[in-house]
Amino acid sequence: MKKKGSLKRRLIIGGAAAASLTILYTWFFTMETVSYELTSDKLTDSIRIVFVSDLHSCRYGGRDQKTLMKAIDAAEPDIVLFGGDAVDHVGDLKDVCSIMKQVREKYPCGYAPGNHEVMRHDLSSVYDMVTNEAGVPLLLGKDSLDITVKGQQISIFGIIDAWEYGVKGTQLDNVREKLDKDRYVILLAHQPEQIDEYLAEGDDFDLVLSGHAHGGQWRIPGILEQGLYAPDQGLFPKRTSGIFHEGNTVQIVSRGLSRPARMAIIPRYFNHPELSVIEIKPGK
Repeated sequence: MKKKGSLKRRLIIGGAAAASLTILYTWFFTMETVSYELTSDKLTDSIRIVFVSDLHSCRYGGRDQKTLMKAIDAAEPDIVLFGGDAVDHVGDLKDVCSIMKQVREKYPCGYAPGNHEVMRHDLSSVYDMVTNEAGVPLLLGKDSLDITVKGQQISIFGIIDAWEYGVKGTQLDNVREKLDKDRYVILLAHQPEQIDEYLAEGDDFDLVLSGHAHGGQWRIPGILEQGLYAPDQGLFPKRTSGIFHEGNTVQIVSRGLSRPARMAIIPRYFNHPELSVIEIKPGK
């Protein structure tokens, strides 16, 4: 009888532990909208940007991405920007195409790729899907998105990274050649740890939007605020999430929306997938 009772207790404890882990796992993979507020003396009226980073071909609300689209609409953005790793290094493009199409129908938008797009064997197909099927401007180097929001001139540029995987800054050099510093200038630059390279020629950009670090993966509030590990930063990274000031430039690093199936092995802890909403107000 003791053995049966002991076995029953172990089963109950094991079941409770498994249920608790499942609940925590599901909760940590729930998308969170994170709001940032900053100011610029180049603006006379507020603008709001939604930044979709590191989607990695994930679904939010099925193939039609209804949960993600609902969150974007709720933010009432003036501009929606897709950062790097929108698609994963493997898999089809349909889910990303779906959300890009929906966004394009409602808002000015643009997209710059990251390292996972470059890792694919069909990079040209990714670019074709973005520009031709979804109708979203591809921002690489000098190919900027110049728009007017509430009478204000905004220029948005994008690069893969500062070095283009070993080749010194061709895209970044092309961006600098086209810069008009009288406009409010945004740079989509996937890798946050390269901020010194992005700003090597001075405060060229008003806002730099990055991702890539996935919030440091495992976070502990008050202890590991920037997480345990990030690609290209290693253990105890310094720049995985939040807002950073570099002279006259503001960099925002999104935790991103990545939650692919393979992350079941290395899940996110205290690190919800992030949809970034950035409010830029007039002021110094």
